[in-house]
Amino acid sequence: MKYTPVNYQQYLQLDKVVNAQSLLSEKYNNTAHDEMLFIIVHQTYELWFKQILFELDSVIKTFSQSRIPESEMSSTVSKLNRIVSIQRLINGQIDVLETMSPLDFLEFRDYLYPASGFQSFQWRKIETKLGLELDQRVTFNDTPFYKSLEVSQQSEMLEVLKQRSLFTLIESWLERTPFVESKYFDFWSQYKVAVHKMFQQDKETMNSLDFLTEETKKRNNMMIDGQMKQFEMLFDEESYKKLQAEGHFRLSYKAIRAALFVQLYREQPALQIPHLLITKLLDIDEMMTQWRYRHSMMAHRMLGKKIGTGGSSGTDYLKSVPEKHKIFTDFFNLTTFFISRSKVPPLPKELMKDLGYNF
Repeated sequence: MKYTPVNYQQYLQLDKVVNAQSLLSEKYNNTAHDEMLFIIVHQTYELWFKQILFELDSVIKTFSQSRIPESEMSSTVSKLNRIVSIQRLINGQIDVLETMSPLDFLEFRDYLYPASGFQSFQWRKIETKLGLELDQRVTFNDTPFYKSLEVSQQSEMLEVLKQRSLFTLIESWLERTPFVESKYFDFWSQYKVAVHKMFQQDKETMNSLDFLTEETKKRNNMMIDGQMKQFEMLFDEESYKKLQAEGHFRLSYKAIRAALFVQLYREQPALQIPHLLITKLLDIDEMMTQWRYRHSMMAHRMLGKKIGTGGSSGTDYLKSVPEKHKIFTDFFNLTTFFISRSKVPPLPKELMKDLGYNF
């Protein structure tokens, strides 16, 4: 053999893994059968968190380059897709955990104080590396989230907070998107014309309907005007920056325009992978939100209104987190500004050639 023989047990270090479950209930001579399940599920979470960080660090390394080779984009999307697959798996583990009844959990819960999911260093790193900022987080006891971690982990987390997150790197990448403005085509001005034309047609169609009362037409006209105002702020950089300062948007004006361009013309070969990448970021954010929500529902099911083992308000705290802790909300909100395919401004042949495969 070319390489030194290796044993399955030794290679996976199974002696360490399968003997890493120490039941606190056993220590206090009150063995609770379901504590083993509780430990294994949470240890498995942490193993999958480690793999997510492994993939995420690789993606961040790619986007940290000033010029990203196109050859790396496909593998980057694959890594993000792997993260999504892992998330689906860990979300499913809640089904296993819920085979434990509330009464079974109470048999050993008192032994866990003050241990809490707040103290999951790897989960906090995932959130932070993706782009969840300090001012976005639901505060607990009016203290920064990293204060729940061990002292050595707090210093490492402070270093992670100083680093550029995937969100900021994606923003910079989008700002460098070519084709949005070219000698052949000014996407923004063409898109603005298409939007105005679309709303004008909507008004004309609605006003021509004889079966609608004047009051209904007036109300519908006001609704169309309201929708138009949403689009208008997208066409005015100062209005957008004002909304951004108020927390309605995180992405820069240049980045949000580029993301819209990518989404509207996603069928073009050069934009297919950028579109897939945005889609995977949406998937990751959605899966994280689902995990948080399911976690809050499970806690409610298990504990009712009891205080959490980490000292939080328990279910109330967990229910407040899912929406607040979303990271790529701008990509979700971007669909507000989608228009139907038939109304999307056609690209000139010269630009389509640049966006296509040329031999």
